[in-house]
Amino acid sequence: MNIPNKVAYLGPVGTYTHQAALNAYEEEGFQFEPQVEIKSVFDAVQNDIAIRGVVPVENSTNGAVMATLDLLADIQGRYPDIVVCGEVYFDVRHCLLGRSATRTESEWTSGRSPQTVNDPNAAGPKGTPRVSIKHIKRLYSHPQAWGQCTLFLDTFLTGVERVDTTSTSRAAELTASDSTGTSAAISSLSAAHVHGLEILAEGIQEKNDNKTRFFLIKKQNAQPSPFARPEQSHGTKDDYKSLVALTVRDRPGSLVEALAVFRDHDINLTSIQTRPSGTAPWNYTFVIEFVGLRAVQGGSVNRALADLGDVVEHVKWLGCWHKES
Repeated sequence: MNIPNKVAYLGPVGTYTHQAALNAYEEEGFQFEPQVEIKSVFDAVQNDIAIRGVVPVENSTNGAVMATLDLLADIQGRYPDIVVCGEVYFDVRHCLLGRSATRTESEWTSGRSPQTVNDPNAAGPKGTPRVSIKHIKRLYSHPQAWGQCTLFLDTFLTGVERVDTTSTSRAAELTASDSTGTSAAISSLSAAHVHGLEILAEGIQEKNDNKTRFFLIKKQNAQPSPFARPEQSHGTKDDYKSLVALTVRDRPGSLVEALAVFRDHDINLTSIQTRPSGTAPWNYTFVIEFVGLRAVQGGSVNRALADLGDVVEHVKWLGCWHKES
């Protein structure tokens, strides 16, 4: 099957995921296809519409992206072939985008980009509004962004209505479409350029080292990828990460038994995420990331997977990749 040379990502254009996709894959020769939600990225890859997908999985300030974890765990079996094949880290610098109260309606409808978009040294201390934002009545952003900008929101936008969006760039898009000028978005500098919005405040995230990690996904046994960098096999097994999802049996000590398998095979766990299994109330799936490379034959990871099959109810292999950090 000749799969289109496309990379699906959480759109629209200008999202942090879009920027991560551009960083992960060379732009020339590939088509970048924005998707309306994370699920749509999985659909595109599973259905051979795209050869690769890029999705956010974790933020250093606000934690895991649950939608991505749930789709990877795939309780309903909709994405049996999806695996992780790489990761990208991206510095997330949030801005408050909108329209200043002093700008005229004719300027907003003319399509001209505001001067502050191209002036990163505009007046105003870092992380505080450059202009008055008392006119803002509605604020759009992705749910992950709220937790990354708590101090700014509690200080300057207390009581303002918050509306969740599928991405930060979608938040900017909705703000740009509001002719009243009373909406604002927590989004990126890139989205300000794309949607012609003014930067009302820059660097409003609480931590300067705010980073988001993105997974690169593909279908298992897909045709050899032209994207060599994230899938290149080099280094030792400690240079790789692997991912599995498992559900344990409903009995005392079952989770301890599962974790002991990793210990017995000298495998270092780097994270354990708990998600509802969807099979029964208070029954959970554990998404486990660990250091190690799954060999073609043998190896500690394969042996651990075999032993896990004896002590858990279900285990799903979710991929292996060269770690970037």
